[in-house]
Amino acid sequence: MEGRLPQGVRVCKFRKDGSILMGSVRGDKVIEIKASSVLDLLERGVEETSRKYQVSDLTLLAPVDRPSKIICIGLNYRSHIAEMNWKTPEVPIIFSKPSSSIIGPDESIVLPEASSRVDYEGESAIVIGKRASRVKDGAGYILGYTCLNDVTARDLQKIDPDWTRAKGFDTFAPMGPYLSGSSPTQISTRLNGKTVQNAPLSDRVFDDSALVEYISSVMTLEPGDVIATGTPSGISPMRAGDVVEVELDSVGILRNKVVKGP
Repeated sequence: MEGRLPQGVRVCKFRKDGSILMGSVRGDKVIEIKASSVLDLLERGVEETSRKYQVSDLTLLAPVDRPSKIICIGLNYRSHIAEMNWKTPEVPIIFSKPSSSIIGPDESIVLPEASSRVDYEGESAIVIGKRASRVKDGAGYILGYTCLNDVTARDLQKIDPDWTRAKGFDTFAPMGPYLSGSSPTQISTRLNGKTVQNAPLSDRVFDDSALVEYISSVMTLEPGDVIATGTPSGISPMRAGDVVEVELDSVGILRNKVVKGP
């Protein structure tokens, strides 16, 4: 495969009978493919087997579980910039989340005792398909797209000198449910069924290609790396018992419950 999923193709990673597998998503069905990870997918492509499942019978996992890095973008939607009363950045604002913060669909976001305010941030995320260093055609290095919730301890973000702790707790990077070869155009977030974020991706200051080009001028992006491309306006806290959903029109719905930490 040339480092990119074909247009219209969606794949998922799932657990079935103790095995970790990947499949091609067709409506409410999944056709198992020969690849079992993103790196495997890049070598084997979407080669289907004869084994088919109902999505409802599977435990879906994050499509990428341990990338070498997750790079996030701050203040990239004009609506969010206005909401936060900041100036429009001249270059992308980048920060990172640890890969240990990744969870999959329907796993629980755990509220840490250290924070009294934890917010959702619905985002469109890029998964890198081939090694990128100082590239000029960023779009050519994107394997596909998925939903990501850049969960943030907002109170800690305000008092710490950088955002590592606020962004880096375990369970603070829900991702999924699928990896899509089609670029999304609209993002929405729902909290307990109520729409709280809704924006076209065209509201972003820096698009997907520009982000890959800029970040690869700073650090080498490896296959499987993730770039979370920013959140629109409408951020607010989550509480134990809440259900948060992040939806991208070409991907699907990432759903997670919020629970109180130990």
